[in-house]
Amino acid sequence: MAGPDLQAIHDFLVGLAQQAGRMIVSANPSTVDTKKNSSDLVTETDKAVEDVVSSSLKSAYPDYSFLGEETAQSGRLTDDPTFIVDPIDGTTNFVHAHPYISISLAFAHKQKPLVGVVYNPFTQHLHTAIKGQGAYLTAPKIPSSFPTEGEKVESTYEKRSLPLRSPPPPLPDLSSALIAVEYGNERNGNNWDTKINTFSALGRDKPLDGAMVQSVRSLGSAALNMCSVARGDIDVYWEGGCWAWDVAAGWVVVEEAGGMVVGGNKGEWAPKVDGRRYLVLRAGAGKGLVEEFWGKIQGKLEYEDTD
Repeated sequence: MAGPDLQAIHDFLVGLAQQAGRMIVSANPSTVDTKKNSSDLVTETDKAVEDVVSSSLKSAYPDYSFLGEETAQSGRLTDDPTFIVDPIDGTTNFVHAHPYISISLAFAHKQKPLVGVVYNPFTQHLHTAIKGQGAYLTAPKIPSSFPTEGEKVESTYEKRSLPLRSPPPPLPDLSSALIAVEYGNERNGNNWDTKINTFSALGRDKPLDGAMVQSVRSLGSAALNMCSVARGDIDVYWEGGCWAWDVAAGWVVVEEAGGMVVGGNKGEWAPKVDGRRYLVLRAGAGKGLVEEFWGKIQGKLEYEDTD
């Protein structure tokens, strides 16, 4: 029996992402509800986009499973061919009209992400990857000059292979790195303490046993953070508390761009997509950098729904 047609799935997901993107940019998030707490938001647009995506996928691929943020009963993957969907990754940004959001669409089989599509409809940046076929960014081409008065402006798009700098520059240690992290929606307890103490250790001066990273960014979308690592403009991304729908698509993009995904705790060299803790490094970063980062983690990230 033939396996899944990854190219056809990729093309279908790209069209679906663009359709969903038009819904997102035309929406006004007037109904905002909370899930776990006031930092964990959901809008009517999240739900409407997932409804459109799920119905389209189930119509085109009725024999495949579906795991979506707004309808999932659990965050666990099975070995079945599965579409993994986050309708709006970065809902808090969306509510605040901050344009760092994306729709994240992935296809996985036997718990391995094989196709990833991450689309920011506000910037029209489309990140795509198929396992074994490389990763790409398709985005509006920047004009070389401003248009004259009355001149018609037409958007042209450019598709570029990732990472954007090839060969990628070496990353000898964390003191040369730009790091992405996120607070998440757990604001007390072990995981919060582990994150805050680790953030401090990453930024602290080396004589005080810190990593002295060049700087830290907290941008609000796991999928786009991973795509930034794939492009090479973020060096390392450490995350705890995400779900498979936040990271599955970006996972393929990162690996196909020559980067790596390991676990968010020391020694986790073979993380699961639904493991909820991740360390993501760009191309040009080696295992020594992984070990250095793990050595700065102050505690251990522990989440429910994981082994």
